[in-house]
Amino acid sequence: MIISASYRTDIPAFYGDWFSRRLQAGSVQVQNPYNARQVSTLALTPEAVDGFVFWTRNVQPFLPVLEEVAARGFPFIVQHTVLGYPRSLDRAVVAPERAVAALHRVAERFGPATVVWRYDPVLFSDLTPPAWHQDAFGRLAESLRGATDEAVVSFTQVYRKTARNMAAAAERHGFAWTDPDDDAKRALLTALAAQAEAAGLRLALCGQPHLLVPAVAEAACVDAGRLARVAGRPLRAAARPHRKTCACAESRDIGAYDSCPHGCAYCYAVRDPEAARRRHRGHDPAAPLL
Repeated sequence: MIISASYRTDIPAFYGDWFSRRLQAGSVQVQNPYNARQVSTLALTPEAVDGFVFWTRNVQPFLPVLEEVAARGFPFIVQHTVLGYPRSLDRAVVAPERAVAALHRVAERFGPATVVWRYDPVLFSDLTPPAWHQDAFGRLAESLRGATDEAVVSFTQVYRKTARNMAAAAERHGFAWTDPDDDAKRALLTALAAQAEAAGLRLALCGQPHLLVPAVAEAACVDAGRLARVAGRPLRAAARPHRKTCACAESRDIGAYDSCPHGCAYCYAVRDPEAARRRHRGHDPAAPLL
């Protein structure tokens, strides 16, 4: 199996010690987010795990753990979001230049195939109109030249948690946001695709195949093919995504919702940002369950 760590929370930024201990122990417990009484135990051994996909906004504190993962013979991919949004949208994420520098370090140490840049979610607001995105994406793409060969984008999906968090942030900081029609999204995709190509990147769209335009591929964020290239051998992971609109390989996620303290205004994984910060402060790095 492929282990996802994690699209439910930012394990590399905030829970690296916990993950390292679970790796050393050789197993991890995972709670079903829809049934708290259902807890599974997963082996974290080379015999059980084909590789890891790490999702993060800040890989810097996780660099020593990546060394450990590699030393144990596991291939991995770092799916790293870098946006450069205003602080009213991204209240606590690492500055873009620091994130970019860390990704270059990962690429230099482990190879650029281990790095995927995520520019998502693309949020339309009066702080981040289409022209803002073109400027920000273009600058970031150039700064990441050589560190990766792929940029993944997606547009904000307005889940109930997202709508609640966005409404609170908009009221607190005095901005307006919108969810434009598909034609506006496709127009921006076309512009971003050209900028990505100019920087030597392939642009891929995550989980929204109805918006695909020429020169934009469908993203497989849990990418068995990329992991196989990193590993230098074929993997056994099945193409069985967790969403119908997703092109990912099958994976098991070991994170927990409502535990990321980043406080991003558009977050889909946190109901109450303050409660998530309390959960982070109170977590036990030695526990088998995050």
